Amino acid sequence: MVTTRRILTGTVAGPRIIILTTFDLDQYVYAALAAGASGFLLKDVTPEHLVAAVHMVREGDALLAPAITRRLVRRFARRDPQTATLHRDLAALTRRETEVLRLLAGGMSNAELADALHLSEATVKTHVARILAKLNVRDRVQAVVVAYETGLVSPGSPQD
Repeated sequence: MVTTRRILTGTVAGPRIIILTTFDLDQYVYAALAAGASGFLLKDVTPEHLVAAVHMVREGDALLAPAITRRLVRRFARRDPQTATLHRDLAALTRRETEVLRLLAGGMSNAELADALHLSEATVKTHVARILAKLNVRDRVQAVVVAYETGLVSPGSPQD
């Protein structure tokens, strides 16, 4: 019996793949991402979150199930000051962009960020795009890793 499904969503940039599975194992996550998947979700995801995930991936964002993101961050995030300086200096970000990045690292979607910050989703998208450009990262997942590596947030700390 197959317990993993691929969800394909087309974009101008080409197809994007979301892996929907019951397997919550790091090796499957790594293999899926290495093979080019844009998302990795567990089958217990709600229909609403699945629809939101398809829209996010279609817009070019990468997406991991929150439990997987937390586990990966705990495993790979370093609070070592030397590691933080090797990656990026957050000084290039405005105060609002830093706030958006902190909340983004807590796993918030654009809609949730907009609600929490009393902004429109379009404004949030602009902030996220500027954060990605200033940090020279490809997607939200990499931005979250930077937030942890630089010590902006730490595992187990509340992000809201």
